Amino acid sequence: MSGAVLVAVAAAIGNLLQGWDNATIAGAVLYIKREFSLESEPTIEGLIVAMSLIGATCITTCSGGISDWLGRRPMLIISAVLYCVSGLVMLWSPNVYILLLARLLDGFGVGLAVTLVPVYISETAPPEIRGLLNTLPQFTGSIGMFLSYCMVFGMSLSELPNWRLMLGVLSIPSLIYFILTIFFLPESPRWLVSQGRMIEAKKVLQRLRGREDVAGEMALLVEGLGVGGETSIEEYIIGPANEDIEDQDISDDKDQIKLYGPEEGLSWVARPVTGQSTLGIVSRHGSMASQSALGLVDPLVTLFGSVHEKVPETGSMRSALFPHFGSMFSVGGNQARNEEWDDDIVPREGEDYPSDGGGGDSDDNLHSPLISRQTTSLDKDIVPTNHGSLTSLRHGSLMQSTTGEQVGSMGIGGGWQIAWQLSEKVGPDGKKEGGFKRIYLHQEGVPGSRRGSLVSLPGNDAPIDSEYVQAAALVSQPALYASELMKQHPVGPAMIHPAETPKGPSWKDIFEPGVKHALVVGIGIQILQQFSGINGVLYYTPQILEQAGVGVLLSNLGISSSSASLLISGITTLLMLPSIAVAMRLMDIAGRRSLLLSTLPVLIISLLVLVIGSVVKMGNVVHAAISTVSVVLYFCFFVMGFGPIPNILCAEIFPTRVRGICIAICALTFWICDIIVTYSLPVLLKSVGLAGVFGMYAVVCVISWVFVFLKVPETKGMPLEVITEFFSVGAKQVAAAKNN
Repeated sequence: MSGAVLVAVAAAIGNLLQGWDNATIAGAVLYIKREFSLESEPTIEGLIVAMSLIGATCITTCSGGISDWLGRRPMLIISAVLYCVSGLVMLWSPNVYILLLARLLDGFGVGLAVTLVPVYISETAPPEIRGLLNTLPQFTGSIGMFLSYCMVFGMSLSELPNWRLMLGVLSIPSLIYFILTIFFLPESPRWLVSQGRMIEAKKVLQRLRGREDVAGEMALLVEGLGVGGETSIEEYIIGPANEDIEDQDISDDKDQIKLYGPEEGLSWVARPVTGQSTLGIVSRHGSMASQSALGLVDPLVTLFGSVHEKVPETGSMRSALFPHFGSMFSVGGNQARNEEWDDDIVPREGEDYPSDGGGGDSDDNLHSPLISRQTTSLDKDIVPTNHGSLTSLRHGSLMQSTTGEQVGSMGIGGGWQIAWQLSEKVGPDGKKEGGFKRIYLHQEGVPGSRRGSLVSLPGNDAPIDSEYVQAAALVSQPALYASELMKQHPVGPAMIHPAETPKGPSWKDIFEPGVKHALVVGIGIQILQQFSGINGVLYYTPQILEQAGVGVLLSNLGISSSSASLLISGITTLLMLPSIAVAMRLMDIAGRRSLLLSTLPVLIISLLVLVIGSVVKMGNVVHAAISTVSVVLYFCFFVMGFGPIPNILCAEIFPTRVRGICIAICALTFWICDIIVTYSLPVLLKSVGLAGVFGMYAVVCVISWVFVFLKVPETKGMPLEVITEFFSVGAKQVAAAKNN
């Protein structure tokens, strides 16, 4: 995964530049006022700071649609160019109006980076470490602020600080960012697939994942092009092909899916559970109890939670939790096939995917198979095992990457597998028509050898040496397929043939129930984040630290008040970095929802302590100490949860086709709320006082906790396409509940 990590680090430099710019203007504006005599013109002074905010808000309105049209990478390149040009113009700035123009250009760059970097990282990162990598923008932004404060503080110690140089230095790191976006960052593979550029997408995925076999993920990206559609949740029992499970609710052979292992003669069968089997009752028990006890909780939250609750305890977080069943899925009962590999359809060493063959240099090959049954270079490293044992497959014959992580051609990350099933349905004229079902499989249980403590099948228990796996399945129609290929009796993954050029983003897709549901979550959490008090605490921090005696200590060292405020801000920013590092470690272990629910109470307590400190009279030393501790705790826990997670969630919960538009809507909400909070703060301080302001922020944090508990699902470790499918299913469940 080193390729994805390096790409994420390079992309996150865009947020480093944003943090750098925010800190630099905070220090430089003190000297800009003096040169242009702006003490009597507070409007112009405010515009110099706010112009970047205005530019970011304006560019956000169109950034999503343009990124869906041009791609993510070109927008990051444009962002780097805007950063660089604005830095050079600020370095020149003969008058205040040129400076305002430069700040506007800088705001355009900030808006593009803040909006699109989380999207880009989400679309390139593996599900297992997507949360960690998407916390990088918060981390690099804080590093940028700290480095900038250090630079401005050093310059402020000179006799004549040069504000133009302070602002112009931005062009140096932005030039580095420009070089990285041009020569190092690839285009998002999901965007490439949405444009039908399959060869490019496959090559980018191979580079990001560090392996040749990316067949399953390529198919997943195609499936992600769909918006809405009918999706159902089913249960499957997976076991050796030659073992019978005596359960009347397990379907017969005609509905089973045969899963071929990585070795000849080794295969398993996935049998759908058609009725209320014991397994089905047990798997639904937890979510049913949860829904009855907590009727206000969104069914979507329960749906996501049930996936994470049923993940087996064994194995590491970064391992594929679901067994690798080989690179072949075929339909039992519909195909006259046995368990042996067919030599005529296994490509020779060095051959490429059929989807790339015959296309020359063109990747407009949507009518070619995306995946076919094949072996890869990874197959040569498989450790021989005893045939027919699921445990041996789980622990011995899993395909291993060079890093020791389990991989498989049909694995799509986070313990999920993708499969297809040939099915028959009755058309309007009464005739039977062929079709495909696309199935996302995820392990729910544990091997049968441990089933005694969990579930017993009706009748006598199966022999001790027999094993099975319980799996949840999201079943839907494939996003793209060619119906005329049905006559060719396609086998396994070769049945997935995109039959049409993918459609571009459409505003009507936003009104699909799952997308609307996701927008409620995304917009809601962005609004609550901005009104949770971070701007007020930042505004009040210098005053608190001044009361704590830090200012007096620094003045005794010969440091001026303006330099002291910069140093204090730099120290405050430095305190954030360890907390963000902890958040990066926990984001894919504890999860986004858990971090929010555990950090928001600390924010509430910190704000209430600040309220009490403002109302109750106490000694100056005690007041300063309590206030300082509260502010430090607030900062540390904010950057662990409410700081990075809203952007992470918004980059995960929308379908590929409308992700750019939806993320732009959420980002626009962010910037508008930022403007409202920033410019309402002085008014609120005059009207309700400091205690009133912090009290309002504490109430918002309480509302935020309730909103997260009721509405925000846990998305850790899940492929983006599976997340959007869950939103679609959850939205339909909500609609059905309302109708009932």
